[in-house]
Amino acid sequence: MKLLVGLGNPGRRYARTRHNVGWRIAERFAEECGVRLDRDEHRGRYGEGHLRCDVRSLEVGVLLPQDFMNLSGDAVAEALASLPIEDPRSDLLLVFDDVDLPFGRLRLRPGGGAGGHRGLGHVIERLGRRDFPRLRFGVGRPPDGTDTVEWVLQSFSPEEEAALPDLVARAARAVASALCDGIAAAMNAWNRDPAPQEDPAP
Repeated sequence: MKLLVGLGNPGRRYARTRHNVGWRIAERFAEECGVRLDRDEHRGRYGEGHLRCDVRSLEVGVLLPQDFMNLSGDAVAEALASLPIEDPRSDLLLVFDDVDLPFGRLRLRPGGGAGGHRGLGHVIERLGRRDFPRLRFGVGRPPDGTDTVEWVLQSFSPEEEAALPDLVARAARAVASALCDGIAAAMNAWNRDPAPQEDPAP
């Protein structure tokens, strides 16, 4: 079984903020896989379904933790303890925002540190490991004089919001690629900023 976890903050106040783009990507992925996020499990909204790959179908779970971002690790740890996840190094994928990437840029990695992201940091702390894949979605650096925490808790600009549907859809395809083909192959395909016609097939 594969598990996708989208990081974010619960509540209407945060729904459209930069910090919640991980939720939006996970929700888009769930929609495309026919996964209904209607179960209250693993300290979050949860659903299961199947991801169709080229020659097989994978069982996949999608989790949106309902704790606040800096406590995300509790939900992930609970899910891994109860779901048939064989190896987090290949079967777990986190998706979340990154202020160190330009808006809309994707960066898949097989592991590493938190890089200042408190949600990811808590997941690493609770799991006692950092060797699990993650997809970062760029939300851009804050303007001079703007605190990073304040920046990620702001909504996207109208121009960014208009561009997000296509970018979120692209990120959902990158998620499918990572789960189907493995993180190494997906990194080669998605860790760049191609022209739309060059976008790799899902």
